[in-house]
Amino acid sequence: MPGAERVLVVNRPGQAVVCTEPANPPLPEGSFDVRTVYSGLSAGTELSFFKGTHPLLKAGWDAELGLFAPWRTPTDYPVRRWGYMQVGRVTESRTAAVAAGSYLAMTYGHRAGYRGDPLVDRAVPLPEDLDPLLGIYVAHMGPICANGLLHAAAELHGADVRTLADGVRGRRVVITGSGVVGLLTALFARQHGAQEVVLIEATEARRKVGEAFGFTVLDPDAEDPAVLLKTRWRHGPGDRGADVVFQCRGQAASLALALRLLRPQGAVIDLAFYQSGADAVRLGEEFHHNGLAVRCAQIGRVPRGLAHLWNRERLSAETISLLRAEGADISHHMITDVLPIERAPELLTALARRDRHVLQAVFTFRAE
Repeated sequence: MPGAERVLVVNRPGQAVVCTEPANPPLPEGSFDVRTVYSGLSAGTELSFFKGTHPLLKAGWDAELGLFAPWRTPTDYPVRRWGYMQVGRVTESRTAAVAAGSYLAMTYGHRAGYRGDPLVDRAVPLPEDLDPLLGIYVAHMGPICANGLLHAAAELHGADVRTLADGVRGRRVVITGSGVVGLLTALFARQHGAQEVVLIEATEARRKVGEAFGFTVLDPDAEDPAVLLKTRWRHGPGDRGADVVFQCRGQAASLALALRLLRPQGAVIDLAFYQSGADAVRLGEEFHHNGLAVRCAQIGRVPRGLAHLWNRERLSAETISLLRAEGADISHHMITDVLPIERAPELLTALARRDRHVLQAVFTFRAE
């Protein structure tokens, strides 16, 4: 269809298609158009729409009350705007806020093009020295992980947080789960001076990636990592374990392990997205007896009292700094699949069936 835009749509659980929408009319004053170069797949969040397990499909979100509410209309199929890891090149601009020809990191979903409004849309310009492929992490995914470090810092210093290092510098850190979130969080922690960073990962392929980045990676099925690390890490009598654990796998058993790894009165900084129950957490055990805490650190909020200093723009800037330092290894080890958007439905089906394993898939859009 001449002038049509390709969009990846979930028609119903288990079925995704690449369809077309009419192209935009002429660009109005104050807006800009981008052509998508790369669109990253956040497998945990996006497979939940594909499999039908996302909580927004069952109840709407009341942002004012902070509740999933039966009186709010849930998201329904077809799901047309999903995904938050886009890099686009500005093809036309009628606003001084956005330069034509520049690359932007944005969060508009898996589509070939997008019309942006700088007063509505968040668009982060990518520096010329950064590979645009790495830009998929700049607008949202990287800030999620940076926000985890910010929450760890706030646990120690309250509103007096100066740098992301304040929560990890000189501390023993554990990451449960070494998918994209876990690996980026581990890289942030190492960059900001953690004394030691240990990854816990049951999947062999992901353990190899963590080791390629130079981390110690433990298999929880081979030996109890809580016993191993609490034997190794002693702070004082009756005080053993990790200073902070970043929980990055959306399984209740992983949260239960994160609690077992902590020293008394420590905090789990939780970056995971859970879609089922939590019987395995066992709140009457280590959580109760060691006086532990679980702090959700999703990107919707920075720690209380820090919003005036730490907004998403600053977290994106921290992400760019990390990508400049670690970009070559991230491109080589973490971005495992780059494929045309036309193959996205096939990949989603294979991932949902567990026929394929990818760490980071990125969709591309060829010019038509």
